[in-house]
Amino acid sequence: MRIISALVSAAILSTSFLVQASGVEQAELFSRSAEFTSVKISPEGDYLSGVSIDKDTDKRALIILNMKTMKPSYIVNFKGKGEVGSYYWVNNERVVLQKSYKQARIETSAYYGEMLAVNADGSKPKYIFGYKGSAGGTSSSNIKKSSSIQATSYMLDTLPEQEDDILVMAYPWTGKNHAITQVYKVDVYSGKRKKLTSSPVQNANFLVDHDQNVRLSFSQDENQNDLLYYFDKEKNQWLDASDLRGELTEFRPLSFTKDDKSIYAIGAKGLETHAIYKINLETKEQEKVIQHPVVDPSQLWIDEQTKVLYAVEFEDGFPEYKFIDDKNSKAKALNQLMVAIPDHRIRIVSETTDGNKMIVVAMNDKNPGDYYLFDSKKMKLKYLFAEKNWLDPAKMAEVKPIEFTSRDGKQLHGYITLPNGIEHKNMPLVVNPHGGPHGPRDYWVFNSENQLLAQHGIAVLQVNFRGSGGYGPAFEQDGYRKWGAEIQYDIIDATQYAIDQGWANKDKICISGASFGGYSALMAPTIAPDMYKCAVGTVGVYDLEELHDSGDIPESYSGGAFLNEVLGNDAASLRAMSPTHNVHKLKASVLLLHGEEDERAPMEQFDAMEKALKEANYPYEKKVWDKSGHGFYTPESRELYYNTMVSFIKKNLKL
Repeated sequence: MRIISALVSAAILSTSFLVQASGVEQAELFSRSAEFTSVKISPEGDYLSGVSIDKDTDKRALIILNMKTMKPSYIVNFKGKGEVGSYYWVNNERVVLQKSYKQARIETSAYYGEMLAVNADGSKPKYIFGYKGSAGGTSSSNIKKSSSIQATSYMLDTLPEQEDDILVMAYPWTGKNHAITQVYKVDVYSGKRKKLTSSPVQNANFLVDHDQNVRLSFSQDENQNDLLYYFDKEKNQWLDASDLRGELTEFRPLSFTKDDKSIYAIGAKGLETHAIYKINLETKEQEKVIQHPVVDPSQLWIDEQTKVLYAVEFEDGFPEYKFIDDKNSKAKALNQLMVAIPDHRIRIVSETTDGNKMIVVAMNDKNPGDYYLFDSKKMKLKYLFAEKNWLDPAKMAEVKPIEFTSRDGKQLHGYITLPNGIEHKNMPLVVNPHGGPHGPRDYWVFNSENQLLAQHGIAVLQVNFRGSGGYGPAFEQDGYRKWGAEIQYDIIDATQYAIDQGWANKDKICISGASFGGYSALMAPTIAPDMYKCAVGTVGVYDLEELHDSGDIPESYSGGAFLNEVLGNDAASLRAMSPTHNVHKLKASVLLLHGEEDERAPMEQFDAMEKALKEANYPYEKKVWDKSGHGFYTPESRELYYNTMVSFIKKNLKL
């Protein structure tokens, strides 16, 4: 099979390259999916596993390699529309995986809650959780089934100390998008299950202590208020534990301390940035452990074996690490790895039970990811393979953090991608606002789209405008109900900053973004019409009144409350902030790109923008994908998107 040779050859290769290609061929190279993802090592280190995409079927398969020979011991590759989703090693011989399905009408896969288990050599396959189960029955394949359950399941805990059992969270199918969550102990060989508890509220998650007791339940209500409950074993019931949260908002428990007497949690006090707190379960005393003055934690490091939080990652420009326990073995390993692989973001993605062997991925702005095997006992680091070995990091563009002051005195941060091999002066520029706008932010990472533009000599500007996540509640809330005003001013001010720094040619600037970025790509040029030569709106929202009525946000559990908070309901204000009502202010050339199956920014948004352009007799170009949703998920769709977008930008910037 091609999928086998792809993984095995990748395991052997130790060099990368970027084919000297035309613009069209470059788009294909940057569109390719990673050779493999979700790389893990088995608990005793006998097997290496990863998910790879079969180039013939475009389906995800799980490949399990023998660590000694680096040859496949088994491949999970479902027939028909089935494909591998997330997976977990539950003991040294057995893997539990989620089964998803390719959809006919849309490029993404759907997960219906089915979990299966199989040994590393392919023996003892078993359907252990899902709606297709039947007691003692078998399917047409050799996979035995357990009794059926009408629920969507997710792994809660692999219970490393128990060979046969796992904890599964299940969301029953109630006909609504919210349900009382249930927890089951499931035997990974027989599929037999025992219900342990149900959450006291809807859509809950749980925290398990070191004795494998489900002790905390946390969620939010329809108005986005934090809910927290503690399970009282003596009373055998869930009790309100809001006193643990105290005055903290946006609260989430992370892990128990080693003695199970306290928890680590993340939360915000007032309008400060999010911090990590240690909270005593008996006294309710809160101790602030780590906080950054500018940014929220971007990554939390919890030991796979001890389940204890040991480090926190922040990103104020470049990533940095703060350790809760410097003596923790994982903290020491992380420090050693950062020295061994400098100038990279380091992630420990999997490890053996004894912690002696770890799978590590190293990545940065020029490198999408290299995998290593680290033997912490022998202090040896072995290169395994690259996620995308056809791209040469040496030929990629530098991504440089920037900081500037907005017109009203707010400190803003972002990144500029500087093409390799040319002078960084007077360059053509594409401004790329991120989606959201609330929650997401831009980071110092490898970005395929921006790197592709840089291959054409185009610099790319990203700004974490007010309203972005990651900079504390005050910064995020400062963007509420300001989508079409202050947020756009920040994007425009960032563009002017790039001009003032001498990077950007003021006569060769376009703006291009997706989702909220697509909205900004059409809205910013209505405010600064002489700044942008072209605007590319991808899967964007363009009519904010319509956003209250169509798409999956108003239909979601707390979506209505969210929109009311961040946008409001004033019709005049929503129209003033909508590109559909401001076409007469445009001067930029316009390209609209959309997916017919988009549920987040449905076709009503595209239709409203197209109608407004037609009524104004304003010229525009468009491309609609019939099977794409809120983004382009197959290599073929991404390649067409890249080629369409790059060609339009180059034409309008006269490159």
